[in-house]
Amino acid sequence: MKTTLNFLIILMIIMISSCKSASVSDIYEFKSIDPPVDYLKAGIRADSILEKLTIDQEIEMIGGHNMFYTQGYSQFGIPSFYFSDATQGVHLRSDLPNQLDSSTAFPCPLALAATWNVDLARAYAKSIGEECRAGGIAVLLGPGMNIYRISQNGRNFEYFGEDPWLASRMIENYVVGVESTGTIATLKHFICNNTDYHRRQSNSIVDERTLHEIYLPAFKAGIDAGAMAVMTSYNQVNGEWSGQSRYVITKLLRDDLKFKWLVMSDWWSVWDPVKAVKAGLDLDMPGQPGKNEYNTPEYESMFVRSNAKKLLNEGMITEEDIHRMVKDQLTTFIAMGLLDRPVKDTIYLNNFEKHEQIALQTAREGIVLLKNKDNILPIDSTMNQKILLTGAYVEKLAEGGGSANVEGYNRISLLGALKEKFGDNLDYLADPDELQIKEADIVILSIGTNDSEGSDRPFALPAETDSMILKFAALNPKLIIIVNSGSGIQMTHWNDKVAAILYAWYPGQIGNKALAEIICGETNPSGKLPITIEKRFEDSPGYPYMPGDKTFFTDENHDNNGTIPVYDIHYDEGVFVGYRWYESKNIKPLYPFGFGLSYTSFEYSGLDIQDQDVDEEGDVIVRFVVKNIGEAGGYETVQLYVGDMESSVPRPLKELKGFRKVYLEPEEDIQIVMLLRKQDFAFWNDKIHNWRVEPGRFKIMVGASSNDIRLSDEIDYGEVK
Repeated sequence: MKTTLNFLIILMIIMISSCKSASVSDIYEFKSIDPPVDYLKAGIRADSILEKLTIDQEIEMIGGHNMFYTQGYSQFGIPSFYFSDATQGVHLRSDLPNQLDSSTAFPCPLALAATWNVDLARAYAKSIGEECRAGGIAVLLGPGMNIYRISQNGRNFEYFGEDPWLASRMIENYVVGVESTGTIATLKHFICNNTDYHRRQSNSIVDERTLHEIYLPAFKAGIDAGAMAVMTSYNQVNGEWSGQSRYVITKLLRDDLKFKWLVMSDWWSVWDPVKAVKAGLDLDMPGQPGKNEYNTPEYESMFVRSNAKKLLNEGMITEEDIHRMVKDQLTTFIAMGLLDRPVKDTIYLNNFEKHEQIALQTAREGIVLLKNKDNILPIDSTMNQKILLTGAYVEKLAEGGGSANVEGYNRISLLGALKEKFGDNLDYLADPDELQIKEADIVILSIGTNDSEGSDRPFALPAETDSMILKFAALNPKLIIIVNSGSGIQMTHWNDKVAAILYAWYPGQIGNKALAEIICGETNPSGKLPITIEKRFEDSPGYPYMPGDKTFFTDENHDNNGTIPVYDIHYDEGVFVGYRWYESKNIKPLYPFGFGLSYTSFEYSGLDIQDQDVDEEGDVIVRFVVKNIGEAGGYETVQLYVGDMESSVPRPLKELKGFRKVYLEPEEDIQIVMLLRKQDFAFWNDKIHNWRVEPGRFKIMVGASSNDIRLSDEIDYGEVK
């Protein structure tokens, strides 16, 4: 039957190719990456090395050294390996030796997710992997992939948005990109680390179905793609800290997701070394006190390495436990070839110019045009218009903080980028008066937030920022707002009063060049939101989550305070996260998931669903045509959603199950072919502890965003073996 299906697809492509006006977008195919040495052979070699090590030498390997290194033994051919942050580029640390002189600052991962471009995700990650090789970095501590549950999470900018399908497709390509360079990718933070408000004291209470449908898929995609390391999270999961939870490490990660490589803790996230060892942890990081509150005698008992000998003597852990931890590490390093070649290869220093261009293209495709009243954008740079530029991120770059921060090089300011396009027509005034605002033909105002790990921040902007925007809008109706932020912000008060909004995220070292290209029309915006932006935080699925008497803080030292009582976060919304929540509750957001404007328009037609010949694996072919009916060439990201109309359990009205980004010239059209598989119709059944597909009616929807469905039809999906 599979042969028949493949023949039908080939025949369909041949027929469509004969049409003069249409080309064919092939079905998405993904190929995982295998390490140079397979798991069994690597394990055998690891055993041979283990035979030579004393138990004291093994103990030195189960905790980190010098904050970001593993213990090596040159006499046994085991190097000391350097682990480095993070997902949006190589984070350089001035306190460690032999660092790169510079590393490329890419747009933040949420901006990468906004591109909806899987090929770009792979190129972006390959570039980072090459810079790891140039800097002698064996293990990249990324990608981060915690689902965007609440807009206030300080680390949202490090992740890939609210939808598990979108995140999964980006992550699997990211993993292949990194590991194709010989660098190990680390999936983090496992799992349900969806807030940074006292993240070490938060307890995520989440049910089995929600875990499998929302929070595990991106990790599974990364594991299936070939990721060779996983980092556990700071938070508790159903009452136990992730880094020492047997349920999290052995049940979910090892048994359910079939992960077989290295499992490490996040830095200072283990409280009970016995539990950590018995749970299946392989490496306690950093394995020692640091320059924080954990450098005190009361916390000495939390470190695995320094307490292991004592615990062995007391019979709390066994030598077999230590052997397992070291073998998992060695097997991983051997499989990637790290014992047989130098990690560092300076040849990759020659590729930095190419990396910068990939960062630029990511910004071009990730910036989202949310509003464009009366087509105020693009601004014609040849016209003699007086443009006033002001705001927070005109001379300095907007960027996320913490371990994800990458300083970059060749940094381009918004002022510099716009001056290059508009010359003397552009005036920058840090504090313009009312007359200067009124007399400008166009005003560009830069606003944003400074997001970072270790704390959350309010959804609402400071009152003075909202007041400033309202003042500017009242004085000049041709007001363009540029938002630099790592997640959604409240724009409800002024959204209807401004002419245009560009969501530029944290665009990296060269992203302002892309922003200037979009503003002057050299680049057609194509970003689509990987998140929903609500009207008010109270509308969101995660509200409320902070203890009632607590307030925000910005000092990360608060995060290190382990004396604060653990507080529960109930994931009562279940699988209804993001657009699933807003649609099920009939709450209209300010901007929906998948939304983004263009300088051209696209028409959808010809939906054809081939379900008459569903094979034993449950495949369904979906075809439709997209046409550029505007006057400019541009990208469109088409989105395929599935809705179960007759379910025995509550299910979302629609769930993303496919997308494709295509470029079309004016009047050009393209035939899109997508494949829905059995898994795309399934839900997690917590009674049988597995996926289940119920036969019945399903709605197939194609559109430009989650709430802009252009084509739809229903199918009867029968029992699939």
